[in-house]
This record gives sequence, structure tokens and C-alpha cells, in this order.
Amino acid sequence: MKQGSSVERLLVELREELNRYSEGEKLPSSRELVARYGVGPVTVSRAISSLAAEGLVVPRPGAGVFRAAARRASPTTGDLSWQEVALSADPPRSAADVGPRGVDASGLLATLVAPSPEVIDLNSGYPHAALRPERALAAALARAGRRPGTWSRPPVEGLTELREWFARDIGGPTGALSASDVLISGGGQSALTTALRALAPPGSPVLVESPTYPGTLAVARAAGLRPVPVPVDGDGVRTELLADAFAATRARLFVCQPLFHNPTGAVLSAPRRAEVLRVARAAGAFVVEDDFARRLVHADSPAPPPPLAAADPDGVVVHVRSLTKATSPSLRIGALTARGPARERLRAVQVIDGLLVPRPLQETALELVGSPAWTRHLRSLAEALRERRATLLAALGGSLPDLVPRRPPGGGYHLWLRLPDGTDEREVVASALRHGVAVTAGGPYFAAEPPAPHLRLSHVGVPGPGHLEEGVRRLRRVLLGDAPRPAGHPPVPDRDDRGAG
Repeated sequence: MKQGSSVERLLVELREELNRYSEGEKLPSSRELVARYGVGPVTVSRAISSLAAEGLVVPRPGAGVFRAAARRASPTTGDLSWQEVALSADPPRSAADVGPRGVDASGLLATLVAPSPEVIDLNSGYPHAALRPERALAAALARAGRRPGTWSRPPVEGLTELREWFARDIGGPTGALSASDVLISGGGQSALTTALRALAPPGSPVLVESPTYPGTLAVARAAGLRPVPVPVDGDGVRTELLADAFAATRARLFVCQPLFHNPTGAVLSAPRRAEVLRVARAAGAFVVEDDFARRLVHADSPAPPPPLAAADPDGVVVHVRSLTKATSPSLRIGALTARGPARERLRAVQVIDGLLVPRPLQETALELVGSPAWTRHLRSLAEALRERRATLLAALGGSLPDLVPRRPPGGGYHLWLRLPDGTDEREVVASALRHGVAVTAGGPYFAAEPPAPHLRLSHVGVPGPGHLEEGVRRLRRVLLGDAPRPAGHPPVPDRDDRGAG
């Protein structure tokens, strides 16, 4: 049994047992709990920590763990209706901004909220534990903890050694980027937020790909910006429409994902790469390059093209890079790369928003990327992603062949499926969840009305390939109605549950 499920099972048992203890009574020792429930010491330790966090027990070092005093009744909630008026009373910031400030995180939350254990997760935007380099992360964290100064205040821009590593990683070993061009951020989402807030005033338009990552739309709208969609096809953003959009809106900002675009998986073609930079430079605009999938190349794919930032001497590109997708959702370390006055503007906004990126996380990231385990993990991850993509495509080909993408991506962690016209994608998502599989609706990926219904299927949120096959079988039942819903959603026996490094 996986450790997470062991902790949950033990918590259920201990909560029931606590009902038989009086306040202040001592619980059995950790050694006794290990023997009684047949779990490991780490599982017991985590369960006790969870009970303490819930206020059910009180650990006393050297004495043991004791039943906490009974909880007092929560105070009655007052009248909160006044907040509806207060939160809706913002005056317009410009002629284009005629309503209250929009804050909508639903597109992000859809991929962050974990489904119940019996549901197969084809929705997640983060890797399952089987794909994370957990041993390498633990070792890096331990080494970082022993570094002198780990708990000291870091430089405002981030650790110099980490900035140098990102400069080489983004610009190449002979590239023109240097540590002075890099700011360490608290992950990719934080870097996007800083970039959009720093480079565009409230009320102004910002050009985005259509479809695009919902987090980009959420950040733009929360900053008071107006997302203007520019359609994407199999070769990336359509640059002739990008030029038209700049001319029509006079926007000074374009946000894009040139490599393994989320959600379509497209890679910006070589001619369009040069054209994006030319069009933006002619418009006097910045290109925010969200390079989220650089470390998610599949093992059978050719080497990806370099970032746009690597061929940009004029400071048009503001580059966003993060370690999170390839490691763990808790390693919130990224880089924001820019040149000239824009970098100083980004630095100022980042400091205002968050002051400093925690030094222990920066030191851990530096230890990780400098270790042999990092290269081994990336090779293992690339092979695991290749296998999962192939498994998901084969399962779709056997069960729902009309939905198989014509150009499956060679990187990233998902497939983008075009549903038949007239399909209610929200009903499909709701019905799929009732059938024991979580999938993502396509609507939140569009800044305007979606041109067609879509689903996004992720292949990284499950323990192994067998879950992908069962997930597609359950999705087929939803779309074709050819079998009843499985009672209780039994666990899926996976044929391969190995980790990726």
C-alpha cells in the first residue's frame, strides 16, 4: 500500500480510538502503534502530526502523545452580506474596464483540487509521486540544510549561483544571457504574475494565444488587463493574426508558450519563431515566453528548439522558466529573465509582491540541479512521459478513435481532444467524474467564446499506465453510453508502478 493511503487509513483508525480516551490520557507509544497497525514509523509519525494539526492530540517531547482537551464550539458567524457591496464597489480604471475587478481562479483550481482516491485523475497539472525525484529532492534538501547561511537573508534577485545556472540553461553555454539578466521567482505562476503586472498598466489589452493556459487568463484579469485572443494552429500562434491584433489593439504585451503549448501541444515553427520576434519588435511590444515544458520532452522526440530568449539581443523577450513541473509542486522555484529597464521594473514589482524567495528552497534547487541525480531523473522522466503518452494514445485509438489528435505532442503531459459539435463539455466532465474519472473541460482555456467543445487529458497524475487505460474505458462509457457505471470505482491494478528517478 502506498504511504499516503497508509497514513489515511491509520488516521481513520486513530480518530475512532481517540473517542475511547479521556482528556489528557496518554496514547500508546509509536513503537506500539507500529506493531498494532502493521505500518512503518514514518506513517505513524505523519498520522500523529496530522492529529496534532487537527487539535486532537498534544505531543510532549520525552513524555509521549496525549488526548487533547475537547474543542469548544465555534463562534457563530456574523452577517457577511456587507462584503458583497464592498467587493463590487471598485470604480472603473479605464474606459475599457467598466465592471468590477475580475478575480476568477476556477480554471486553475480545476487542475489543483485532488479528486477522491477511487477516481482516476486525468486532470492533474502536476506529476504523481511515481514521477517525482523524491529521493533526490530529499537528499538535496538535506545537503542544503547543512550549507552555511541557508537560513540567512538571500539576495533580492536570488542566489547568484542559481541565477548563473538558469542563465546557462536558458541562453545556452555560449549564450549572451548572464546572471544579471535573471531574477529568481517563486515558481512559474508567480513569475507570470510579476511580468503581467509590471509590463502592462491596468485596463490595457494583452494578447494571448487561443486557446491558452487558464493561469495566464486568471493573472491578466486579476491585474485588470483585457486578454485578447490570437488563434493557434498546429505550428503555433498564427503570426499574420498576431500582427493584425497588435495593429487593432495597440497592445504592448504578448504571452505565449512556444514549446509544447498548453493545451494543444503545438511547437512554434521555425519561420513563425522569427516572425513573432519581428512583429513584436515592430509593435514596440514585449513577448512573455512561458517555457513551462522545457524539461518535459519525451524520450522519442527530437531535441526541442532553443527558447526565443536565446536569440533576442534587443530585450523583446521576457522569459519564464520553472523547475516545478519536472520535480514537485512544492519546489516553487523559477526564473524570470529580462534585459534593460524592463528587468528593473520586474525586480521592483516582485519585491513589492513577495519580498524574497525563501533561501532554503533556492539552496535545495541549486543542490538538485548540480547533482548527478538531476540528469538521471530527466532521462527517466523523458522515458516515462513517452510511455504514458503512447499508452494514452493507444487506449484512445482502441476505445475512442475519433478523438485521437492528428499531431500528438512530443512533449508536455497532456492531450487536447476535439469533441463532436454540439457536445456539452461541462456535462461530459461532470458525468465522467460520476463514472470515476476526472478530465478537464476545454472552455476555461479560451479568452472568448470557445469555437468548439474540447477535453484535456493529462497522463501524469496517475500512478502508472494501467490507470490511463482504465480511465479511457470509463470515459468511453460516458461518451458512448455502452456500459453501466462501475459500482464503487474499484482500485485499478497497475501493470507498472515504478518511479521515474
